[in-house]
Amino acid sequence: MERTRKTHFKLVGLKLQGKTTNENNRSNKDCGNLWQKFERDKIFELIPNKLSNEIYAVYFDYEKDETKPFSYFIGCKVDESADIPENLESLDIPSQNYMKVTAKGVMTHCITEAWEKIWNSEIERKFGFDFEVYDERSDDWNNAEVDIYVSVSG
Repeated sequence: MERTRKTHFKLVGLKLQGKTTNENNRSNKDCGNLWQKFERDKIFELIPNKLSNEIYAVYFDYEKDETKPFSYFIGCKVDESADIPENLESLDIPSQNYMKVTAKGVMTHCITEAWEKIWNSEIERKFGFDFEVYDERSDDWNNAEVDIYVSVSG
């Protein structure tokens, strides 16, 4: 784990309608369905002024902690002045401090495993904007690497 700070940035992409929860594996289904829509509708190609090929999956608007409902968003980092295409949304990620955790292994199991370690760790979570970054290291689903940024206080 590595402590780091990220400055404000803007994403454009898809937001889950309503909130989801980790109870009864609900978030696995809801987030999985949003990923399917992102892929099926070729959302990546619709996003203008991308600053990279990275895809961000963001957990935010927590009602309390990981046991309560939260919002979910999938998108790409864009220039601040980027127009938002019809049927897409934007999300502003504020400047925050993070603990960076790198998930390694077979997708999507390695992501689930990393989050379970985070939930059971001593990290003093802020429950602000947490996100996963998917880049070229996550292309091979049998040997993937994904960075997870967990918002922390201070």
